[in-house]
Amino acid sequence: MKPQITQIKKVINNIWEGKEIGIGVTGSIACYKAGEIVSSLYQSGCRVTVLMTKSSTKFVSPLTFQTLSHNRVLTDLFDEQYEFDPQHIALAQRLDLLLIAPASANIIGKIASGIADDILSTLVMSIKPSKVIIAPAMNEKMYLNPIVQRNITFLKKAGYRFIEPEKGQLACGTGIGRLPSPDKIIKYLAPIFPVGRHRDKSQ
Repeated sequence: MKPQITQIKKVINNIWEGKEIGIGVTGSIACYKAGEIVSSLYQSGCRVTVLMTKSSTKFVSPLTFQTLSHNRVLTDLFDEQYEFDPQHIALAQRLDLLLIAPASANIIGKIASGIADDILSTLVMSIKPSKVIIAPAMNEKMYLNPIVQRNITFLKKAGYRFIEPEKGQLACGTGIGRLPSPDKIIKYLAPIFPVGRHRDKSQ
C-alpha cells in the first residue's frame, strides 16, 4: 500500500495545494479505496471533507475518515454536536470539487431523480454538475441494468462527469463494476487543476 500512496502523491504534488475537495462515500466494499484517496489528498495540501451515507458507515467507520482527513466527517444533515449551519450550502460554496467514490446505484439514481434526503445527495443538489465527478462501483448486473445505464447517460448529458468502472474481480465474482485503483482515480482528476491556474469556485 505504501508504494501506491507514494505514487499518488507524486501525481498530485503541487497540483491541488490549498484546494478544498469533498469526497462522497456510499455503501460499497470498495470504501477502503476512498481511504487511500483521502489520505493522499490531505498529505498533498488539500482540505478534505468526507461525506458518508448511512450504508457506507457499515463498511468503514466515520472515525477512520476523520483520522485520515484531519477533519470532521459529515454523516447527517442535522448534527447536534455543532452549531447550526446549513452544511450543504456552506460546503457547496467552498468546494473546488466533489468526488463520489465509490458511487452506488442508489446514489446515482437519487441524483438522476433529484432526490435530496441525506447529507451527500443534498450537497449534490446544491452544487453545479461540472464540479461533481462520479465513480460507480457495484455488481456487474446492477451496473449493466438498463435503469442504471439510463441514469448514467442522463447525468452525463446534464454535465456530471464519470470515471468508468473496470472489469475485474468483484465481491460476487468477475465482471465490470470494480472501482479503479486510487492512483488511477487521482490521475483522472489531476488535469482538472493545472499547476498555477486559479479556479473560480462559482464555475
